[in-house]
Amino acid sequence: MSCPMRCCVAALLALASAPAGADTLLFNARIHTMDAQHPEAGAMVWDEGGKLLAVGDTLTLQARHAGATRVDAHGAVVVPGLIDAHGHLLGLGLALGQADLVGTRSRAEVVERLRVFAAKLPKDAWLVGNGWDQNDWADEQFPTAADLDAAFPDRPVYLDRVDGHAAWVNSAAMKHATRNLDGEWQPDGGHIERAGGKASGVLVDGAVALVGAAIPPPDEAQTRAAYQAAFARAVAAGLTGVHDAGVSLADFRILQKLDAAGDLPLRLVEFADGDREALQWLCGQGGHWSAPDGRLRMQTVKLYMDGALGSRGAALLADYSDDPGNRGLFVTDPKAYRAAVEKAHRCHVQVATHAIGDRANRMVLDTYEAVLGKDAASTDHRWRVEHAQVVTLQDIPRFATLHLIASMQPTHATSDMPWAQKRLGAERLAGAYAWQRFIHDRVPLAFGSDFPVEDVDPMLGLYAAVTRQDLHGQPPGGWLPDQKVSRLQALAGFTRGAAYAGFMEHEVGALEPGLRADFVILDGDPMTVPLRRIADLKPVSTWVDGKPV
Repeated sequence: MSCPMRCCVAALLALASAPAGADTLLFNARIHTMDAQHPEAGAMVWDEGGKLLAVGDTLTLQARHAGATRVDAHGAVVVPGLIDAHGHLLGLGLALGQADLVGTRSRAEVVERLRVFAAKLPKDAWLVGNGWDQNDWADEQFPTAADLDAAFPDRPVYLDRVDGHAAWVNSAAMKHATRNLDGEWQPDGGHIERAGGKASGVLVDGAVALVGAAIPPPDEAQTRAAYQAAFARAVAAGLTGVHDAGVSLADFRILQKLDAAGDLPLRLVEFADGDREALQWLCGQGGHWSAPDGRLRMQTVKLYMDGALGSRGAALLADYSDDPGNRGLFVTDPKAYRAAVEKAHRCHVQVATHAIGDRANRMVLDTYEAVLGKDAASTDHRWRVEHAQVVTLQDIPRFATLHLIASMQPTHATSDMPWAQKRLGAERLAGAYAWQRFIHDRVPLAFGSDFPVEDVDPMLGLYAAVTRQDLHGQPPGGWLPDQKVSRLQALAGFTRGAAYAGFMEHEVGALEPGLRADFVILDGDPMTVPLRRIADLKPVSTWVDGKPV
């Protein structure tokens, strides 16, 4: 076994036999602390409750803490616990039980994967999958119900697009729609693709529920199992925290039960999903709720302004370059959106709004500015824009003026780069996925993945942030390379930046005395390995509150 693996095994054995109340000393490590005053260390000590007591060099801490349980890292690299500032845990857990269509290169490949998956299910069950992306196909055109009907003439099929903002359904599924999908009408905040007035099989944003509502929802046991599967996947990837971007009050109650049973292996910052019940409950808590153990909290409401760029639902100020006449859509009526933001402000709730297109981002900025007023500069509100994907150059400085956080996902840039210019044209790319422009204007960045839209592995996010290349090293030098970030800036986005966005910078995000012993032991050093190898780094072990999880 390698030294890091021996370190992990030795740590488990040492902790299992440690006396109650004993401090723990991790030594002989290369620790990237994310503490600007002391950026590297060789050892750290924490108490039984998981609070860091000291971080420094090995010899000094060994002498000062002679009675501590010792964990020899054998030279392994340690970084603060990685925090995904925008993911969807229940979505990840449920996706693990659905047909995986990620990476399919054609409609035929989708159908073939569905045939294999369908053979494992009862014949009367809905066939549900996720991950298709027409931009990966030769013609880059939306599919149709007819593409599925030949293989599944009687069985309902419902397939989420990779971004979660569109669904591809067959004719059998459309028979279960809440109303006839044909005609000229369009649902609020959504779009039904049609040919000759007939629904063709793709539903965008607000239209997806017209069919999706007919799928039997998971019961509490299934929801609990999906969460636990997602937790396992997250901590295996090196995540010690997730900002869970949108949860119903019913699902939050399940998370409270899991926490009470000691079944949360990582820290969760839950966003109320914006429905009246969840936001009303959060307002009743004074705008903030936290479990006694600090593993579960809610202080944020998640709102939506527009859809996604890949399905042309992102709201743009000018037409899509590859779809004249289409400027995307607002999935929430601006008046209703403002009312929700005003309510959150009255309740002292942090607001986080999904905004992809430049028109959506401007609407969010205008609304935040109007509602916050003087509070924009005088309160520690830390309101967020989730994605901030395409922003005009004149609007980027407004994030700093309004004291906002840009919650961005590096792998979105590398996933979208093959077709983004087709959607936007060259001029609008200046403010697209513009991490360095936000940094230049002193806008705090929090990095995440938007899993399961993207892979949960934060190493892929670090790699995308510093290279702006795919895993084959394309394009040479990176896509829009002036917006690449340094290795330190990338790691900060997944540690200190994410912690700050969650009001947790005094608890996590760095390894320094007084903070929690949340950290990851890696099989290589993200600060020094060749750039391509960053994507392949793996956690040897993931620790929360000083315990391996």
